[in-house]
Amino acid sequence: MGAGGYLRKLIEAGVKAHIVAFSIARDSVPAGFPNDVLIGEARASSAALGTELTALDYPVRRFPQYRQEILEELIKLKRELKPDIVLVHASTDIHQDHRAVYEEAVRAFKDTTLLGYEMPWNNLEFHAQAIVALGPEHIEVKIAALSEYKSQRGRHYANGEFIRGWARTRGAAIGVEYAEAFEVIRLVLK
Repeated sequence: MGAGGYLRKLIEAGVKAHIVAFSIARDSVPAGFPNDVLIGEARASSAALGTELTALDYPVRRFPQYRQEILEELIKLKRELKPDIVLVHASTDIHQDHRAVYEEAVRAFKDTTLLGYEMPWNNLEFHAQAIVALGPEHIEVKIAALSEYKSQRGRHYANGEFIRGWARTRGAAIGVEYAEAFEVIRLVLK
């Protein structure tokens, strides 16, 4: 949701991108959907973006109880993937699960560039310290990827109109049509 346009832009430039879903949120699936619907939706969304996916199954809204396990997963992924840039929830995200992943990512990737993406409904404030210009094609791929989450369509932010407006707002800050903004958590220049 927060970085799909930038991920697509990176992929078009030949960068290999990998998404990690820490939960398939069995306990928060809307009525009428099977409790494992999100794993299929995450796979379809990742395929639409052109990323690889690692799906884990930590219980939603209980990540703080699994901090050590999450840290160990992140360290394992760091060894396997050797990322140059890690995109994670912003430091100001108030969701308890997002906060736990953010804090453990800072520990695991202390020698890696870390950028925090925004989720406007979870950020009471946001530090837009890095802004990535995007083309309309990046936003359309982002919208297509997000549209794979059919179980989430009832959320007020899960639609193309919102995504385009959000990207236009960020783009206006740098004089382009579309953009995504990131908090610079750590910038490593080698």
